[in-house]
Amino acid sequence: MQWIQDPSQSNVDNLNNVRLEVSRHFRNKKKAYLRAKIEELETNSKIQNIRDFYRGISDFKKGYQARCNIVKDEKCDLVADFRSIVARWRNYFSQLFNVHGVKDVGQAEIHTAEPLVPEPRASEVELTIDKLKSHKSSGIDHVPAELIKARGRTICLEINKLITSIWKKEKLPEERKESIIVPIHKTGIKQIVIIIEAYHFCQPLTKF
Repeated sequence: MQWIQDPSQSNVDNLNNVRLEVSRHFRNKKKAYLRAKIEELETNSKIQNIRDFYRGISDFKKGYQARCNIVKDEKCDLVADFRSIVARWRNYFSQLFNVHGVKDVGQAEIHTAEPLVPEPRASEVELTIDKLKSHKSSGIDHVPAELIKARGRTICLEINKLITSIWKKEKLPEERKESIIVPIHKTGIKQIVIIIEAYHFCQPLTKF
């Protein structure tokens, strides 16, 4: 501000000195950060923490990934306002998941020769829990698979009761109908909403 108000030689020298000091400060911070990351990788390698070791290497190779907070609307104009971005996503997914112009289709009674399937047993639920993969994203309830797998006999029985109730009523609870929509951007064109694909994360209940 001093240099803008008074571009004298002394203020220019002060500005250059401040710039050098700032550059030196950030350079030292970067060296310290890289040194800490290398030590972390070395520690994970020594203790055989393979998952965090390879994740650290992957982050190292990718480098800094700037977040994209800009999208394009229907007219290909850039939108940066938060409310406008949310409205754009809402409109996009509304068109993606809702079918328009489809005529009503008459309901026909269908008869099949399939035998009656018995309701799920507690042993089947327990076996399915054992097959859950760890380190995966949780659903709306924020219950990770590791917590379910670390269960006792009680939680298996409770989950079996819930599944059996849904099985008999043939209706999901309202809170189980919510899901998380995660947009998967095409490589190199994160601003374009039109070609975004969506991956639907269902509730953990659907794993059973």
